[in-house]
Amino acid sequence: MKTKQSIPIVPISAKADMAEIEAKLRAAQVRVTQARLEVLALLCAQHRAMSHTEMQDAMPQMDRVTLYRALDCLTEAGLAHKIASDDRVFRFSAGSEMAQTTNTYVPGVHAQHHHGHFKCTRCAKVFCLEQPDTNHSLRDQLQETLASTALKGFQSHDIEVTIKGWCDQCSAA
Repeated sequence: MKTKQSIPIVPISAKADMAEIEAKLRAAQVRVTQARLEVLALLCAQHRAMSHTEMQDAMPQMDRVTLYRALDCLTEAGLAHKIASDDRVFRFSAGSEMAQTTNTYVPGVHAQHHHGHFKCTRCAKVFCLEQPDTNHSLRDQLQETLASTALKGFQSHDIEVTIKGWCDQCSAA
């Protein structure tokens, strides 16, 4: 049985962080708007993917259509990525090129799903599983598996891996 929990939002830090966010938008050659600044700052401050509704709750002053447009722009520019889920709710997180660990943007490289996700089946939070620093990425391993099967000649263009279970908060409850 799913339980609805209050999902804490990590607050956006000082104006210095906003200057970094603005620089990232400019590096990606995205026109800087207040909405894009606020949305990208929110995504960068989180350690998980957020639904449109969660972002709306965190930024009630922003119109929902403006939020959708900002998310579309950031996703197209590779600054955020959109995660499809079996519950038909899209969630967004800072693109892998914008990861909290590096906090840098690689121009011209779009955020792709070359990493897995963990989805909590109780609270529906989605977390990005960061790829460890190895010579062999998950994508490469899965491509090799595909090539070595009876499906010779097949080429994938996107790989989605989702592990389902309970997050630390739900496990403790």
